[in-house]
Amino acid sequence: MDWLDYENKAREKGYRAVCGIDEAGRGPLAGPVFAAAVILPAGIYIEGINDSKKLSEKKREELFGVIQEKAIGWSVGFATEREIDEINILQATFLAMKRAFDGLEVRPDYALVDGNRMPPLDVPVQTVVRGDSLSESIAAASILAKVSRDRLMLEIDRLYPEYRFAKHKGYGTALHREMLLQYGPCPVHRRTFLKKILGDAAIER
Repeated sequence: MDWLDYENKAREKGYRAVCGIDEAGRGPLAGPVFAAAVILPAGIYIEGINDSKKLSEKKREELFGVIQEKAIGWSVGFATEREIDEINILQATFLAMKRAFDGLEVRPDYALVDGNRMPPLDVPVQTVVRGDSLSESIAAASILAKVSRDRLMLEIDRLYPEYRFAKHKGYGTALHREMLLQYGPCPVHRRTFLKKILGDAAIER
C-alpha cells in the first residue's frame, strides 16, 4: 500500500474532492483539541510528509507552508478546554473535526478520518486506523493540526509562563505535573483531566 491508496480508491468510486482529517491534542491536560481537514490534488506527493508525531518540529513547520500551498483546500478547527470539560474529549474532538471540515472553501464529497471513530459529517466517511501513517491527506491534516496547536500553546505560554507550556505543550509531563501541584490549575487547564492529580480542587474554576 502506498500513500495514495485510500485517496485513489475513493476516486475510483467516483469521488472527486477527498478530504483527510486528523486531530492533535486529545491527551494534554491543558489547551484546546485541534483538528485539520486537507484536500490534496489527485496524484500529488509531498516530499517528506509523514505522521506529524514522527517529524521534528522544524520539519513540521517546513511542511506546514508546503501543504497550504499545494492543497486544493485546507482548514483548521478546534474545541476549547471548556468545551472538552462540558461534552467530553471524544465529542470535543468530533466538534473540532466538524469545524475544520465546515471551514473548507472547497466542498469535499468524501472524508478519510484518522482512527476508528466516525465524526458526524454530511458526506461518506471512511475511518483509517493509523491513518496518519497510511494516507497522505490524513498525514497532511495531522501536520496542520499539530503545528497550529503548538503555535497556540506558545501564545498561552506567554500568558502563563509559570506553567512552562512552551516546553510541554500542555501534555502531562513530570514538569507540567510539578507546576500544577505548585500553582494549581489556570484557566486553560482541562478540569476533567486533573482529578487524579489535584482531586476535587481540579473542578473549581
